[in-house]
Amino acid sequence: MASGTGPVPLSTDSPPTRLKRWWAVATAPLRRRWLSSLKVRTMTITGVLTLIAILASGTYLQLSVGGDLFNTRKQQVLADSARATNAAQRLLEASDAQDRVGFNALVIAMRSAIRDASSSQMIALQRMPNQSFSSEAPQDSATEGLASGVITQDLVEMVRTGDESQYWQSVTLTNPDGSTSAGIVVGSQLTFPGSAGTYGLYIGYSLADAEQTLTYVQRTLLVTALFLMVLLGLLVWTIVRLVFRPIHVAAETSRRLAAGESDVRMPEQGDEQFDVLSQSFNDMADSLQNRISELAELSQMQQRFVSDVSHELRTPLTTIRLAGDVLYGQREKLDTTAARTVELLHTQVDRFERLLTDLLEISRYDAGSVTLEREPTNLVRIAEETVEGMASLAEAAGSDVRLIAQGGYLDAELDARRVRRVIQNLLGNAIEHGEGKPIIVTVDSNETAVAVSVRDFGVGMTGEATLRVFDRFWRADPSRKRTIGGTGLGLAISLEDASVHNGWLDVWSAPGRGSSFRLTLPRKRDVPIGHSPLPVVPADEIDTDGGGDRR
Repeated sequence: MASGTGPVPLSTDSPPTRLKRWWAVATAPLRRRWLSSLKVRTMTITGVLTLIAILASGTYLQLSVGGDLFNTRKQQVLADSARATNAAQRLLEASDAQDRVGFNALVIAMRSAIRDASSSQMIALQRMPNQSFSSEAPQDSATEGLASGVITQDLVEMVRTGDESQYWQSVTLTNPDGSTSAGIVVGSQLTFPGSAGTYGLYIGYSLADAEQTLTYVQRTLLVTALFLMVLLGLLVWTIVRLVFRPIHVAAETSRRLAAGESDVRMPEQGDEQFDVLSQSFNDMADSLQNRISELAELSQMQQRFVSDVSHELRTPLTTIRLAGDVLYGQREKLDTTAARTVELLHTQVDRFERLLTDLLEISRYDAGSVTLEREPTNLVRIAEETVEGMASLAEAAGSDVRLIAQGGYLDAELDARRVRRVIQNLLGNAIEHGEGKPIIVTVDSNETAVAVSVRDFGVGMTGEATLRVFDRFWRADPSRKRTIGGTGLGLAISLEDASVHNGWLDVWSAPGRGSSFRLTLPRKRDVPIGHSPLPVVPADEIDTDGGGDRR
C-alpha cells in the first residue's frame, strides 16, 4: 500500500518514552502538592479509606438484602405452587374423564382451580416425554408469560426424573408491555386418569416486586453513602481546620513579628501540646527583643518559615478535569457567554481524552504489542449496531444511512471491538464529509473473506489525497472544521486494525462524487484472502472513475 512521506522527526525518543515524559510533566504539580501539604495528604487518605469502607459495607448490605429477599420470595413461591399443585391433583383424581373432550374440559377446570389456589396467572402444562402416544391426551398449553421458551429442557428433565415433589428455576419473564423482569418457574408432576399419562405443571412467578424493593434499598444505600461521604468530608475538614488552626496562628504571629511588631505574642490554644508551642514561640519573641543584633537574621529565617508554611497550608487545587466537570454541571446557572465557555472547555477536555486514547493505541501498534481477541463474529450484526449507534449523528448532518447486507451472515474469526471501531471511523468520516447526502453501507462475503464498504456522495478527494488519507493527523482540507470531534488518528488506527487482521483497507474517491472505503478481512485467521467480495470502486463509478485505489 502506498503512503505519503512526512517530515523527518526531530526527536529520536520512542513514543512510550515521550509519553512517560509527558506524564511526568503533567503530574508534577500534583505530586509536589501531595508531598508538600500535610493537609492534602490527611484529607485524601481519610477520604479514600472512608470511601472503601462505605463501598465494602454497602456491597455487603446489598448482597445480604438481595439474598434475603430472594430466599423469602422463593419460599413463598414454593408454598404457593405446592398448594396449587395439590388442588390440581385432587381434581384429577376425582375426575372420571376417559376421552379427549372430557380431558380438555378437565384441563380447563384444572387451570381455573390452579388460578384460584395460587397467586400466579402464568401456567403451562406439558406432557412428559418418553410416554406412549395417546390420542385422548390433552395438548400442551401455556399462558402468554410462559409461551416463549421460558421453560428450559433442564427443568423439564428434573421434573420428569427427580424424586422431589417440585423443582424451581430462575428465569427472565417478558411482561405484557414488552419489558422483562426476573422470575421463578416451579415445576411439578400431575398424573392424569386413564391413558393420558403424566404431565408437567409449570407455574411462573414474577419477582418484579422484589426487584422494586431491592432497587429501593439500593437507592437508599446510595443516598446514605453520599450523605455519609459528605458528612465525613465535613467532619474531616473541620478536624483538619481545628488541628491546623494553631499552626495558622503561629504563622500569622510570625508574619507580624517579621513585619516589625515585636510586642506581638502567640496566644495559648487550650491544648497541652500546642501550648508548649505557644510558650516556646513567645520565649523566642522575648529573646528576639533582647537580641536586637540578631533580628535581621532571625527575621529572614522567619520570613522563609512563613513562606514555607503558607505554601504547605494553601487550599488544595483540583485538577482541570474536576473543575471543568463542576463548572459544566452548573452551566445552566451561568450567563450565556460563560456557559458557552464552559461547554467549550468540557468539549475540548473530552476531545483531549479521546486523543490520548488514540495516541496510546497508536503507540501500542508502533511498539508491536497489539494482541487480537478473535472470536466468531457476524459482520452484518456489527454493521447494523454501528449504523444504529450513529443514527443520531447522521440525522443531525442530514444524511440517510442505508445498510445493504448482500452476504456476510456467516461468522468470521475477528476481533469484534477493533472491527466495530473501524466501521465507526469509516461511517463517522462519511458523515463528516457527506454534505448531508445518502450514505450506503454494504456487507458481503465469499469463501475466504468478509467485507464492508462505506460509500458517501460528498466532497470527495483527489488522487493525491487518497494516497495520504491514512496518514496520521493529515487532513485533505485543513480549513474545514471538524463537526464530530475527530482526533485525526481514526483512519490511521483503522488501517492498523485492518493490517493486524491480515486484511485490507482500501479507498476510492473523486472530487465532487464522494468516497468509498472498503474493509476486507479474512474469514479464518490462517486462510489468506483470495479476493474481496466487494469492489472498491462503486458500480455507478466504474465507467467514470477518476479516483484512486489505496491498494
